Amino acid sequence: MVMHFDDEAVRSALRWDDLIRAMESALTDFSAGRVMQPLRNWLAVEEGSRYLGVMPAATSDAMGLKLVSFYPRNAGTPIPTVMAMVLLMRPDTGEPIAFMDANVLTAMRTAAVSAAVTKHLASPDSRVLALLGSGVQAKAHLEALSHIRKFDEVRVWSRTREHAERFAARHGAKATTAEAAVRGADVIVTATPAREPILQGAWLKSGAHVNAIGAPMPSWRELDDEAMHNVVVVESREAVLQESGDVILSDARIYAEVGEIFAGSQASPVSETTVFKSVGIAVEDVAAAKLVFDAMSKKHDSARRIGGGP
Repeated sequence: MVMHFDDEAVRSALRWDDLIRAMESALTDFSAGRVMQPLRNWLAVEEGSRYLGVMPAATSDAMGLKLVSFYPRNAGTPIPTVMAMVLLMRPDTGEPIAFMDANVLTAMRTAAVSAAVTKHLASPDSRVLALLGSGVQAKAHLEALSHIRKFDEVRVWSRTREHAERFAARHGAKATTAEAAVRGADVIVTATPAREPILQGAWLKSGAHVNAIGAPMPSWRELDDEAMHNVVVVESREAVLQESGDVILSDARIYAEVGEIFAGSQASPVSETTVFKSVGIAVEDVAAAKLVFDAMSKKHDSARRIGGGP
């Protein structure tokens, strides 16, 4: 029987600590060549407004496919700009075993990857977090990053001031300008659909760490050239050189894939100003989906035993 898990079930199954460890493991395997995964295939239904992405990956213990729609045209409406589903299969037989809504999964795995990278690259004494963007990813990053660093101050900026103020009121943050949010911050997250830079390298203090997860197209940017000329790490060299305008247009030098840092084959440049440019890759989704499947299967089996079923 193919199981189905909606977003609520996914959220109930995922725990930040487990998910962060799973992302470290998945990306370590990816950089070691133990993952089969092509580049994401984007279908531009309408350039600049409507896209459909196909993302398959296979590992030794999981195989799956994510379908994701990216609709920037939905910004400002009740409909999310990113919506997704994951189909999970047994890697030994190819049998489908589960499909799940992946809106929550995408938000949580993205933030968990940033948290894993931040754990390795940000100063242990980091106390000030700046969020540029106040949507789903900002909330997920605040939750995930709070598991690996203790922040005394959280600052938030949004193009729409009202959105930033609402986020600040809900999460004990301070709504401010982009520059004021970034200056002096230890960890910065950019989570926007920006097409032109919203963060200037001149604002970054020495030793700050940036998780740049927005601007997911080769002609879009969140960070200016000065920011991108710091120490840049990525999930996949091949993916960012095809998909990330921040990397392509700045001609940034890539220091390492994060899986190489997790494995210890590349040093963690904690004292440097660092930028993690994330585009999101399929193995993250498959690894997260496997966590959901295992957790929900265990819960189902336990309930069946308690109920005395077959």
